[in-house]
Amino acid sequence: MLGSLAKSLFGNSNDRAVKRFMPQIEAVNALETSFEDLDDAGLKAKAQDLRTQVEAGTDKESLLAEAFALVREAAKRALGQRHFDVQLMGGIALHNGQIAEMKTGEGKTLVATLASFLNALDGKGVHVVTVNDYLASRDAAWMGKVYEKLGLSVGCIVAGMDDDARRAAYHADITYGTNNEFGFDYLRDNLKFRLEDMVQRDHHFAIVDEVDSILIDEARTPLIISGPAETNIALYTIADAIIPDLIETDFDLDEKGNSVSLTEDGIEHAEVLLKAAGAFEEGTLYDINNVGLLHHVNQALRAHKLFQLDTHYMLKGGLVVIIDEFTGRAMDGRRFSDGLHQAIEAKEKVEIQAENQTLASVTFQNYFRMYEKLAGMTGTALTEAGEFSEIYNLDVTAIPTNRDIQRIDHDDEVYRTGEERDAAVIDLIIDCQTRGQPVLVGTISIEKSESLSKVLTSKKIKHQVLNARFHEEEARIIAQAGVPGAVTIATNMAGRGTDIQLGGNLEMRIAAEVKPDSAKADKDTAAITAEVETLKAEALAAGGLYVICTERHESRRIDNQLRGRTGRQGDPGASKFFLSLQDDLMRIFGSEKLDGMLQKLGLEEGEAIIHPWINKAVEKAQTKVEARNFEIRKQLLKYDDVMNDQRSVIFDQRKEIMRAADVQDTVSDMRREAVATIVANAIPQGSYHDQWDADQMAADAQRVLGLTVPAADWFKEDGIADPEIEERLIEEADKYMAEKAVRLGPDVMRMAEKSLLLQVLDQQWKEHLLRLDQLRQGISLRAYAQKDPLNEYKREAFDMFEQLLSGLRETTTMVLAHVELRQPDEDSEAQTQAAPAVATGNTPSSQTSMPSGKVARNAPCPCGSGKKYKHCHGKI
Repeated sequence: MLGSLAKSLFGNSNDRAVKRFMPQIEAVNALETSFEDLDDAGLKAKAQDLRTQVEAGTDKESLLAEAFALVREAAKRALGQRHFDVQLMGGIALHNGQIAEMKTGEGKTLVATLASFLNALDGKGVHVVTVNDYLASRDAAWMGKVYEKLGLSVGCIVAGMDDDARRAAYHADITYGTNNEFGFDYLRDNLKFRLEDMVQRDHHFAIVDEVDSILIDEARTPLIISGPAETNIALYTIADAIIPDLIETDFDLDEKGNSVSLTEDGIEHAEVLLKAAGAFEEGTLYDINNVGLLHHVNQALRAHKLFQLDTHYMLKGGLVVIIDEFTGRAMDGRRFSDGLHQAIEAKEKVEIQAENQTLASVTFQNYFRMYEKLAGMTGTALTEAGEFSEIYNLDVTAIPTNRDIQRIDHDDEVYRTGEERDAAVIDLIIDCQTRGQPVLVGTISIEKSESLSKVLTSKKIKHQVLNARFHEEEARIIAQAGVPGAVTIATNMAGRGTDIQLGGNLEMRIAAEVKPDSAKADKDTAAITAEVETLKAEALAAGGLYVICTERHESRRIDNQLRGRTGRQGDPGASKFFLSLQDDLMRIFGSEKLDGMLQKLGLEEGEAIIHPWINKAVEKAQTKVEARNFEIRKQLLKYDDVMNDQRSVIFDQRKEIMRAADVQDTVSDMRREAVATIVANAIPQGSYHDQWDADQMAADAQRVLGLTVPAADWFKEDGIADPEIEERLIEEADKYMAEKAVRLGPDVMRMAEKSLLLQVLDQQWKEHLLRLDQLRQGISLRAYAQKDPLNEYKREAFDMFEQLLSGLRETTTMVLAHVELRQPDEDSEAQTQAAPAVATGNTPSSQTSMPSGKVARNAPCPCGSGKKYKHCHGKI
């Protein structure tokens, strides 16, 4: 009670935050008249003056009013759009490094220009992040007109661009692009061998559009650059074939926890089935030789029991394509990891693609936390404010709407069965269409949208379907969804980027129907404008857009995104959720008691229960799911933070190597540490003279340093100790490498050192990532031994990183000791540069050069080692 009284007197914390923006907004408004008097050249000159002040050290905060007033004036001239005061509030929130929650239709795209311009003045670059290439291209071209008025350059990153184009885009003042492109460019940059080949600059300031979708929904899936791994494709087919023969008691299915596992009976049954299929002959699935097969069976079980066609994935051109559960988009090019994608391919009887091995990876959490300053905007963020604050240190500020919201949100209607619910939905759609009211019907899966579409078609109700199968027509469908009587079925509506405007989207109709160079262009434009105005009046009279939701999503935020599609800019509108006790959310979270109670109360077929308490109960279930998902993401992040610390060290080290004119000192230090290890292996600490192993030292010196040393003779000398032996070995190794540098030429030797050091570092890091993946998969079992899996993972990951560094020192020393560089064949036009070739031999003077030409990875290595090429010199 006291809290309610205080809130009514003083407002909540969000109200107070918004109130603090008012003096800055008044300062911007005070400058409007004087900036209107400037010509276009004057605007650019003023923008350049602000840039000069920032470069001289002036705090950007003190220039906010002038910067925002400049952008507002530029937008008025370039786009015919003037920033409202609430949009200025959003710009201030973005500049302050916060998330601006702004309702659909409030003009977030225009809001971003304010903070982008101000933060681009120091020339370090601003990234504006969108959810798809279409929006990135559209916004860069659209808002680029504003920046052009102010003398700023704009770049856009989309799929398919080459490195030169990407580099140019990143060096623009403001760069638009998708989260995937930014993240993958970061990973690709850290696989380059020269600084000048990298495309990104440092991570200065980013504004993330649809921030909840990118930083929360997609945060569970890391970005991965991978290469082919050695796997037996046939095992996927074998594992898939036995799943239909398993019975209910063979596995435990936990839909609430989204997990499934074999029981003890299931393991035994699977072993019988696999033996019958010839997968293995003796032993059990827990034998060391069969653990890989057990993994395939577990993934096949998940594919069959947890992943549904047209809900979690779809088939497109013979490929299994993931469907984003939050946006309903087809995620082309993305694959489930850890063999799950292959298991689904086996289930759907399509070609099974080879499994890949991770070469580089990063989560969106850790990528976006690299920015010096981060901001975001979306229509729905307050429900996840805790997560934004804890993970990203981002506060959420809810910006008021320019006009009061007129939308009516009706209470949910709950039916006993899905059929009864669907019948009620159809009835409401027919009623709306009869009255000329546009309708948006939200579903949570492709299957549901297509099922509903079939019913509407059978009843001859004209409609459009927007789901992962029809992305190419997305903008056109949404543009006409506000026409009177229009019926649009959509699978989720997050990140669509195009508003549903009553009467239809005027700009898109003009772009599609009017030829700019036509003599009738002005006349046609006027006719379309008049028609859209008439249609808008009809839609308003019918009550505006009616959003009908056929099921509750796990997250309240996704429901709010769909509901928020109506009532934009003060328009009237309505929304209603239709639920059934057979819906996943209701079924999983305790609907059995409710179903029994409704039957006892005599709820007849076709009747619904409607009460605010039902809404609260459903919201409570959603809150539980959100909390569980947050814990999952937080736990995943804790594990990824371990890898991220190591990734930062490796990537920083690569940059240092690339920046250095030469790495001779680094290589020399590595050689000395490798020598120290050789001596320590042969002369264990505290050992007696007769325990020293001369053969071990001689073998290691030959293998690592390429030297034949008289270790046995050295060990026989009176009074000799390990420091003296270490010094001799260092002296011999340095002398040998100095002679090689003279023979090859100092410049060639320095080039070889730098190139091979980077190659070895990348190879060691790739193998380290594979070991970390394997460690991560089994670490949870440590809990059975009363050990904290996370602490165990941290400890072992640290030990493995130490092994990586030790392996890096030894391998780099070994490769450089044995490498020989051939001069190109003067008669060959194909070879234009000297190419490094690894060589081996018994003594430094008898090294065998690798032959030119491509060697098959599974062919015997030409060096004569007897190993496959991929396990020998093909490894480097």
